Amino acid sequence: MSWLVTGGAGYIGSHVVRAFAEQGIDTVVVDDLSSGRHSFVPAGTPFVRGTILDGAQLEETMKRYEVSGVVHLAGFKYAGVSVTRPLHTYQQNVTGTVTLLAAMEATGVERIVFSSSAAVYGTPDVDLVTEQTEQHPESPYGESKLIGEWLLADQAKATGLRHTSLRYFNVVGSGTTEVYDPSPHNLFPLVFDALLEGRTPRINGDDYPTPDGTCVRDYLHVADLAAAHVVAARRLDAGEPLEPVYNLGSGDGVSVGEIMRAMADVTGIHFTPEVGPRRPGDPARIVASGELAARDLDWRMRHSLADMVASAWEARRAASEA
Repeated sequence: MSWLVTGGAGYIGSHVVRAFAEQGIDTVVVDDLSSGRHSFVPAGTPFVRGTILDGAQLEETMKRYEVSGVVHLAGFKYAGVSVTRPLHTYQQNVTGTVTLLAAMEATGVERIVFSSSAAVYGTPDVDLVTEQTEQHPESPYGESKLIGEWLLADQAKATGLRHTSLRYFNVVGSGTTEVYDPSPHNLFPLVFDALLEGRTPRINGDDYPTPDGTCVRDYLHVADLAAAHVVAARRLDAGEPLEPVYNLGSGDGVSVGEIMRAMADVTGIHFTPEVGPRRPGDPARIVASGELAARDLDWRMRHSLADMVASAWEARRAASEA
């Protein structure tokens, strides 16, 4: 028996695969490598190159590897780009999830952990986001993740599917030098790329109503995030109750300015970031409560900000030197 990890060649997905392996749980990866990298998949882990839009291949994979559950991370993850590519976003994230659920039903796979997102909340008007905070997604990406949650809930009513959705906030760091965040849109890789190329990193706005004037966000170490998936899978396997959704958040938050100072300290490249205008729609603060996840998923912040920055920098430098 094994767990199927869709998107398991991605930055987050490959950490999830490693977390399962550490607990002695076999996995099989399905990934089309549109943003993932085969080199991120640990040696010895079965890998199937394919899209979640191919239901026949998914069914064959589930049968061949005796899949008992799915961690579903595959999808188009760029919220900003999704505004200009809505049809592609819905095809990958909604049609893909429908196809996956149909393959699961056809093969009798009844457990799923779904990769959702803080993007379902849009711009919340509260200081601390909980699972009950109203969802007002502001991009096709956020909408597609909320639809994914609805699909799981509806399929559960129809077939008894056992499921939970994990709403991620800002995932950073690395649990191994073999994997780094290659996204062209996330803060950490943008800053690291600038430093490696001799450019000065940029901050969007320093006049927000926060302690240092820069936006405050919830940053989570990817290894902590991956560990929560394993606990969720184990509880689904054991038939233990889980909430339909969990926020994976710190309850605190870190400002962009603090991130920049930590990066200068860790890298030894001292810089004063350039300050540009605010980006339209950027709220001053988005921080989530992780209380429910702490109760049910052994969720906690095991890594400091310095750990997050240092591990991410080490992995990014290793990649640049490879």
